[in-house]
Amino acid sequence: MGIVLNQSFKNTIITYIGFGIGAINTLYLYPVFLGATFYGLTNYVTSCANVIMPLFAIGMQNTLVKFYSQYKTEEEKSRFLSFTVLFPLLLIIPILLIGLFFYDEILFFVSKKNAIVKSYIWLIPFIGLCMAYFEIFYAWLRVNMHSVFGNFVKEVGLRLFSLFLLIGVYYNWLSVEGFVYATAGLYFLAFLITMLYAFSIQKPTFQFTIPTNTKDILIYTFYIILSGSVANLLLDGDKMMLNQYMKIENIAFYSVATYIALVISVPSRAMHQIVYPITAKLMHDNKFDELNVLYKKTSINLQIVGGFVMLCIFVNINQLYELVPKEYSGGVSVVFMIGLSKYFDLILGNNNAIIFNTKYYRMVLYLGLMLVVLTIVLNMIFIPIFGIFGSAFATLLSITLYSLAKLLFVVKKLHLYPFTKQTVYSILVTFALFLLFYFWEFPFYQLISIALKSILVTILYVYLNYKFKISSDINKLIDNLLQKVGIKI
Repeated sequence: MGIVLNQSFKNTIITYIGFGIGAINTLYLYPVFLGATFYGLTNYVTSCANVIMPLFAIGMQNTLVKFYSQYKTEEEKSRFLSFTVLFPLLLIIPILLIGLFFYDEILFFVSKKNAIVKSYIWLIPFIGLCMAYFEIFYAWLRVNMHSVFGNFVKEVGLRLFSLFLLIGVYYNWLSVEGFVYATAGLYFLAFLITMLYAFSIQKPTFQFTIPTNTKDILIYTFYIILSGSVANLLLDGDKMMLNQYMKIENIAFYSVATYIALVISVPSRAMHQIVYPITAKLMHDNKFDELNVLYKKTSINLQIVGGFVMLCIFVNINQLYELVPKEYSGGVSVVFMIGLSKYFDLILGNNNAIIFNTKYYRMVLYLGLMLVVLTIVLNMIFIPIFGIFGSAFATLLSITLYSLAKLLFVVKKLHLYPFTKQTVYSILVTFALFLLFYFWEFPFYQLISIALKSILVTILYVYLNYKFKISSDINKLIDNLLQKVGIKI
């Protein structure tokens, strides 16, 4: 776990810095500087791009991670890297041509409730293409154990430059319309920088040569496309559905709530950048005992870190919403529902990495497609009745069922189990502290109350987790930190 903890720690710090910048953008700058309409529009465009991104990437970012370690010579590796970059063009070009052919029909469908979408629809495939190739070159870096740079660009760079653009809007250097186009430019810049850095780490000799195990690669890639589409539809499909039933301002209200809840999944995102290739190698070498240990460690470590983040958010949520415009206040219940779904997915550890590196992944992907259909149906039922609350409930139900199905699959087929008695202890500690602090309101300014409550939660949470020895890895980390500062317990 040495390299995992090292790069995961760096990735976690970077990701939280990015989320901190994003929190400033999301909770204040977007609502105040852009307004609900253009904030909702920006989120709709990027969410749609994220949904179509797996089609443009053709799953090559995951295929690269899975198969790269199987090539032994530098020539084979270079040939495979070339293949992962060039092969997606075979699908991208036909998709773009089909989009142009049915342009009027697509335009009518997505803008029938919100006409403002018409002028910006072409940005969706452009951003989707940039996202796809960013992920491919990011995977290029990850297989060479250079995950930190790509994570910095993705989590910090995009949000930091968005902040600069928002400041430009405030000073009238940039119009709100221009901000949407400039956002598309940021995604192109992120892709370009990551590509150049990937080339500096390992420069390929571009040649469209088919790898020796092409059949295995293509079969795996097909199912990974389905997997990526499932995951992204579950993540951003709700915003697309809201555009079909409600005014686009509601996407802004929903986006603030989901952004707050998504902070819970940051530890998982950070750790998976490095755990995924390690999991692939362990499974390729049939080291299932080591894999089982890794599975349990990632589960409890993510549960402790993610549970802490969730706890801080939940106990401070009312004060947090006092900082945003009043029209956004209806999103509190959305934060709880989306947050719980992310927590449950988080405690499954490297479950996804295990599934996508087995011969059984097809069945789970089919199940995922069924759940996407379920999500769409539930959104169609609940959004007209309950608005953004209905969309959040549909997402909670769908993601929870999907996560449960993946857990049962790994347990039954591979006889790997992520939970231990420490899992129960962690849940009890988190729930007890939630009951203690949620109803305890401090009579201070919101930021002071949030800071004070968070400090108290942190002290108690860290102490109880350390005292009950819930995670040996985290206890060792704390011991090392205390030893460096000369404190003995």
